Amino acid sequence: MGRTLVERAEETPRVSRPGTLTPDLTIGVVGPHDLVERVMLMGHAAAPLPCRLVAAAYRDEQEAADKVTRLGPGVDACLFASPVPYDLARRSGVLTMPATFVQLGGAALVATLAKAAMDERFDPRRVSVDVVARPDVEEAYSDLGLSAAEVHTREDPGATGTIAAYHERLHRQGSTSGALTCLPMVAERLQTAGVPVIRIRPTSGAVRTALHTAALLGAHHRLEESQLTVVLVEVPTLREPVRRAAPRYWRDELRLSLHRLLVQESNRINATVWPIDDHSYLITATRGSVAVATDGFRVLPFAARIRDELGLAVEVGVGMGRTTHDAESHARAALARTQAGKQAQGFAVDREGRALVPPPRMPPAGSTPLKPKGVEVLARLAAKLSGGDTVVDAEGAGRMLGVTPRTARRLLRTLVDEGLAWPLPPNRTPQPGRPRQLYRLIIEKLGSR
Repeated sequence: MGRTLVERAEETPRVSRPGTLTPDLTIGVVGPHDLVERVMLMGHAAAPLPCRLVAAAYRDEQEAADKVTRLGPGVDACLFASPVPYDLARRSGVLTMPATFVQLGGAALVATLAKAAMDERFDPRRVSVDVVARPDVEEAYSDLGLSAAEVHTREDPGATGTIAAYHERLHRQGSTSGALTCLPMVAERLQTAGVPVIRIRPTSGAVRTALHTAALLGAHHRLEESQLTVVLVEVPTLREPVRRAAPRYWRDELRLSLHRLLVQESNRINATVWPIDDHSYLITATRGSVAVATDGFRVLPFAARIRDELGLAVEVGVGMGRTTHDAESHARAALARTQAGKQAQGFAVDREGRALVPPPRMPPAGSTPLKPKGVEVLARLAAKLSGGDTVVDAEGAGRMLGVTPRTARRLLRTLVDEGLAWPLPPNRTPQPGRPRQLYRLIIEKLGSR
């Protein structure tokens, strides 16, 4: 047996022949095999811009999120077979690119009703319809001069078995003459159960329109990804005077190490670094490269590696703009938000000056958020501090908390991870042994929680 067009397309390596021009846009086509093959046969000629189509066919709509993940970051836009797989992928949090879906109302529904009118098993005025919105159903019936009073609709997506049971129940009760479904697996189940069913299939015009929209969304996404972006990185340890004297050479060594690390990280995303002063750096990049480095603007760029390798906490602001001046201004506004302890609300500002807040990721089923312990530890230490001193080490913190220095060191690292303390340069002494690590407690944050 020969493989289908979709199977061959899914196995084809994404490379171009020597001397050929690789299309600028890549569109992932996500849907059941028959629809994906139909789109692939129509080809990129149906799109307004040169593009490459990548097949991602599934058997059941529940596989949509996995298919999007398999497409990877090389896809500029996704085209879904219907609102159902689009909604499932969106809810799972895997959509990192623009996406659209093929409309199944309008002409597609009218064509299905015409088929039902020619099928002696059906009375088009007494059917059940899934996925298509109720207003679209009523509009189609109005255009045909039919009443939709006895037409049952289910717009909410759900499991295949649940939707099939909805249609079957109405038919067994005598409320409908049959079902009109947008989902191939539902159609199969209803046929097995002996329920008359006609599948709503998109028209060629609807597919062309959706492909056109996907191409335009992908092109706009490309422009957005290439936006000029400025990242400002400030190091509180180097900015603020240390209460307990640290050798000058140690601070210079720390600056050199930090600059070297930032250059390495910037090279990974094709960005450039300039030191602004002795405690801050300016990095120029594109929105797309920074999005990759921040998991879609969910984590501070560079912060994890700086913390792990240098033991430093940093403050970061990301700004975008049409000019370098605008991008830097927005980055400074974002940095001010970070310094005010509002980074959870967005440490990046878009080119319109609005805080860029990514959609939250859906937690795994059954998981419950853990209450952070850092605030409790900070409050206990603040209650024991005297004389306005906010600098502690593991031994002193251990005495105040009544724990061993090892446990205190771990708790202090927790405070750093939660942004409630800053590690200061180790206090080197002439005595042999490990230099004492100092931490500056940010007790000001207790009042903001």
